Amino acid sequence: MITYEYPFNERIRTLLRLEDLFEKTLYFMAIEGTRECHVALTTIFEILEVASRADLKMDLIQELERQRQTLLVYRNNPDISEEALSGALYEIEQAATALLSMTGKIGQYLRENEWLMGIRSRAAIPGGVCEFDLPSYHWWLNRDQSVRRAALEAWVSPLLPLRDALVIVLRLLRASGRPKPYVANNSQLQLNLGGSASQMVRLDIKSSERAIPEVSANKYALNIRFTNPPNSETKTRSCDQDVAFELTFCNL
Repeated sequence: MITYEYPFNERIRTLLRLEDLFEKTLYFMAIEGTRECHVALTTIFEILEVASRADLKMDLIQELERQRQTLLVYRNNPDISEEALSGALYEIEQAATALLSMTGKIGQYLRENEWLMGIRSRAAIPGGVCEFDLPSYHWWLNRDQSVRRAALEAWVSPLLPLRDALVIVLRLLRASGRPKPYVANNSQLQLNLGGSASQMVRLDIKSSERAIPEVSANKYALNIRFTNPPNSETKTRSCDQDVAFELTFCNL
């Protein structure tokens, strides 16, 4: 199955982008090699850009507190595992505490590093980080892998409370809905949501299905159109067959 996720608002869109960027950063940090190191660093710069929303940290703290209050209602409920509930509450409380300990603007310590900001500005130019453009960066990339790894960890570690919090929020969001089967007749489906409170929709389709969903959605309507996979042609074409898939509406 291939899962496609479509957020209904900018807040969830930002969290999904940050989740993807953190996953990429940590993945490339774990691999030896100067090219992987460069990708990890430039992805940290992307995290810095996306996380620059002034209210992001407070949004996450408020959402964690709301989820904590929701879970507290289930205390002493015989149908709920007390151990699992305590574990979930502890995880939320730890994440919120770590967020609160983040002082100042997110990533300000990176912005104050002139060397890193010089690399960031050159990285925005195609081919702008060649050794003749940034000899000091070329020297650093050729240092021992353990030295580069330690530096990357020092730069990304202060941002990890943000990652931990959004992982919890997105996990709860994804678990909030139940998948239902649908069929897009002649490759199209339209649903009237009537002011739904959903914040995201998840679409699961068999990987063997040669159909790619194009989704436009808000709290009032959902429109899905399936197109053929890309080929040598420059223009996409709608599928001409019915497409079966599952939809999950998610809301915190």
